[in-house]
Amino acid sequence: MRIVLVGPPGAGKGTQAAFLAKNLSIPHISTGDLFRANISQQTELGKLAKSYMDAGNLVPDEVTIGMAKDRMEQPDAEGGFLLDGFPRNVSQAEALDEMLQSESMKLDAVLDLEVPEEEVVKRIAGRRICRKDSSHVFHVTYSQPKKEGVCDVCAGELYQRDDDSEETVRTRLEVYHTQTEPIIDYYKAQGLVVTISALGKVEEVTARAMEALQRDEDGK
Repeated sequence: MRIVLVGPPGAGKGTQAAFLAKNLSIPHISTGDLFRANISQQTELGKLAKSYMDAGNLVPDEVTIGMAKDRMEQPDAEGGFLLDGFPRNVSQAEALDEMLQSESMKLDAVLDLEVPEEEVVKRIAGRRICRKDSSHVFHVTYSQPKKEGVCDVCAGELYQRDDDSEETVRTRLEVYHTQTEPIIDYYKAQGLVVTISALGKVEEVTARAMEALQRDEDGK
């Protein structure tokens, strides 16, 4: 299957993408991984992206599209892929359609993870990260440390990242609503959107997604 995963920040896209890709035996292609790989390998696109990033500018769509195209042409993506973080806007969605059409391919589904805005704020603004090891993550509501402000694993100080503040989260949501959300309507016009609730335990959301994708595939 060829799937695009969409949803607001805090919807759990990265987590769900990893589980779904494994269950469907297709590669998980995330924008973040694409950028890191191209920059670390010093590809031409990676150098170009880094020059924009170093200057504090947004990386142009054509650079992101070029990276995605290269990745989707790798042998492991022949049987399908799951795109996470791309396309990010309608112009990227149009470019993806053109790219797939040129290879006589098409998307099978666009999985829309739906989460109420206040839940997104609660999820992200409640995160606390360990200063000693950033892989140790807690939450003031869902995963509280035994002692407030102290990491259970290494006793490091827990803190809230600047980009996890409520104000920053609401700004990120506004960017999502204005730039990325329009691609849902774009794909709805093609009959590709499958919407599921991203509330509940990780495994419950994964099962919900697999069931919805299977229904969608059977209905086509």
